[in-house]
Amino acid sequence: MNEDESNQPIAARHYAFLTFLMLLNVMNFVDRQLLASFANFIKPELGLSDTEYGLLTGIVFIFFYAVVGVFMGALGDMFHRPRLVAMGLALWSLLTAASGAARGFVSLAVPRMFIGVGESVLTPTSLSMLSDRFPRTVLGFAVGVYYMGVPIGVGVSLLVAGYLGPAVGWRNCFYVLGAIGLALALIMVFVKDTPRTHHVSNTGTDEEPARPHLKEIFATLLRALHASPALGLTLAGGIATHFILGAAAFDQLWFVEERGFERADIAQTTGLIAVFAGVAGNLFGGIGSDWWQRNTGQGRPMFLFWVLLVLLPIGLAYRLVPADSPWFWIGVAAGFFQLGTLYGPTFSTVQELVPPRIRASIVAVYILGLNFIGLGAGSTLGGFLIDKLRAAEVTQPYTWMLLTFTLMSALAIPLFYLAGRRFQQDRDRLYVQESATL
Repeated sequence: MNEDESNQPIAARHYAFLTFLMLLNVMNFVDRQLLASFANFIKPELGLSDTEYGLLTGIVFIFFYAVVGVFMGALGDMFHRPRLVAMGLALWSLLTAASGAARGFVSLAVPRMFIGVGESVLTPTSLSMLSDRFPRTVLGFAVGVYYMGVPIGVGVSLLVAGYLGPAVGWRNCFYVLGAIGLALALIMVFVKDTPRTHHVSNTGTDEEPARPHLKEIFATLLRALHASPALGLTLAGGIATHFILGAAAFDQLWFVEERGFERADIAQTTGLIAVFAGVAGNLFGGIGSDWWQRNTGQGRPMFLFWVLLVLLPIGLAYRLVPADSPWFWIGVAAGFFQLGTLYGPTFSTVQELVPPRIRASIVAVYILGLNFIGLGAGSTLGGFLIDKLRAAEVTQPYTWMLLTFTLMSALAIPLFYLAGRRFQQDRDRLYVQESATL
């Protein structure tokens, strides 16, 4: 793909495909978030402790999701990608339905483990296909649209909990969503794979490269991490942001137990905020970071440095103010906005800093870090910390746990700053290396 790629029209079928992948990501996050959205229904009915609930939303799900995801990313670089997605979608949908029959911690933990195996296929494979359909000048936008599935999915799961939960019960909601996922998997079976292009380079070459073997994929990945400090810093910054996202699995419990909201009402309200504020964040992160990179040359991580620096005081303050304060609702909206802002810039950056033949693999490695370290620490250790604080008779244990993980996530601010400073140098080096191999 040459330097005039931004002037080349993008076919309507690519936008349609992007929309369909975004819909699959909505289903991904609806199913993944159901447990957190129904926390005030499921936790008392099954008699779960905060530690057990933290395990279910944390390491029980994340271990298989993150670790298997690395190998799924490699498979995405080797095999027919739409069929791989269809297989994963069918698997996680069946297990979502099975979760609705749970009667306790163990019977909920088993399907939660293997839901992660199915869901681990989607994002590495999808982003690999998008990077072959959209030029790098608008890749942040494309990834941002795909990642609208996160706030929309989170919001829809909260709306399901708020509106359908009291009406039909949480178990029936799990059954219905599993059936919808199976129907979408059937559609994906008939989608053609996307030709893999070398548009990372500036040579004008767009031919499809040979698909690498597993050993070559991991060797290339290790070389890329060693050669690009900006890549490692971006990965580390994204992981740090997910400490608070993991801890936010306890938000619905915090709203009800420490801020006095009714469980269905607050699920409905936060569901609507999640959709609108999160989508606004996705658009701002995707379009804004594309503009920033074109006009400053500093890279999208520097864009995130400024966004997180501005939002940090709001993220701390709203955990402490009363629920009737305007800053409380501003903080809720800011949290979903920040969530949406992250994905377009970070996933675009990590794909731009590696050779095109391992794009799905680097996304899988990134997801491994986000989930196993970031979300895993936030949700698993968060539940453990809450039980310890409660045992020590600390008032508002949810509040203090959430503040702790907000401060831990602030480590992303200097990491993104350093990544932004290095980005252009590291990307130019990659272009030179790739041009020499074509």
